[in-house]
Amino acid sequence: MHGIFTIYRKEMEDHFSSVRFLLIAALIVMVGVIIASMVGMSMQEEIKGVAKPDFIFLLLFTSTGKLFSFTQFIGLLGPLIGIILGFDAVNRERTGRTLSKLVSQPIYRDAIINGKFLAGVTMITIVMTSIVLIIAGLGIRLVGVVPGANELWRLAIYLVVSIVYISFWMGAAILFSVVFRSTATSALASLAAWILLSFFVGLGGSFLADAVAPVSETADMAQAAESFMKNERIQRVVSLVSPMTLYGDATSTILDPLRKTPRSFVLMGPMERLSLSRFQNPLPLLQSVVIVAPYLISLLAITCVCFGICYWVFMRQEIRST
Repeated sequence: MHGIFTIYRKEMEDHFSSVRFLLIAALIVMVGVIIASMVGMSMQEEIKGVAKPDFIFLLLFTSTGKLFSFTQFIGLLGPLIGIILGFDAVNRERTGRTLSKLVSQPIYRDAIINGKFLAGVTMITIVMTSIVLIIAGLGIRLVGVVPGANELWRLAIYLVVSIVYISFWMGAAILFSVVFRSTATSALASLAAWILLSFFVGLGGSFLADAVAPVSETADMAQAAESFMKNERIQRVVSLVSPMTLYGDATSTILDPLRKTPRSFVLMGPMERLSLSRFQNPLPLLQSVVIVAPYLISLLAITCVCFGICYWVFMRQEIRST
């Protein structure tokens, strides 16, 4: 661990002075706040003159406005923060011929990669905490409801899951920066992995499910239902390869106490869910965590595996002074 704080402090200074990171972080914060503001103003009009239901504060994060919800927005574009933080973490040092100078100092080689990763996680934590606090403040102002202890705990768990999710993409970007010596190549590889895992996994799962278990349109309702469930099950298994699916299912269940399962076949708007809540009992926080525990463990596991591979490759690479 010798020298890790030195690398950490250097990386934090580089991140705070990086124009591209500040721009993408400001853009994501701005769009996220706009989405939450639109949802908050819509909810303000719809609940005017009626009793405010429970857990309405969490709808700021889960309700879809004109496009998508805040959680969907982070699941889709949040990885860009991690990619920008990590795609040139190592090969930038190689290009500037500063990597050999770092290892020539009384600093262990593993302190370099550990310090870079910890600095990136710190920046992700700062950005996500800031945007959640800003939206929470807007929610109190627009909706006029102060969140309770249960809602605050759910927001805290959501924040941790979001940090782990974006950290996975940062670890993948750092891995590409270790493998490829060109910053352009590592950036393109990171973006290609993001597009593949976020968009095309679900499409591939649909094609595979239709090929393996096509939905049969027969007069036998039992057989049709069985074929539909088998098709949906295959799509579900394939979609779990995508980190965005793991993140979306976990966060939607944590932030919606009325959800009894990570996936639902019935899509409802926010006001429909509020009406339905009169006839349902919300799940306790502990039960919601138990339901999404496999998703949370999977996100943490793939993040650790990704960084472990990056660590192993970096420690075995040859570093030349020329």
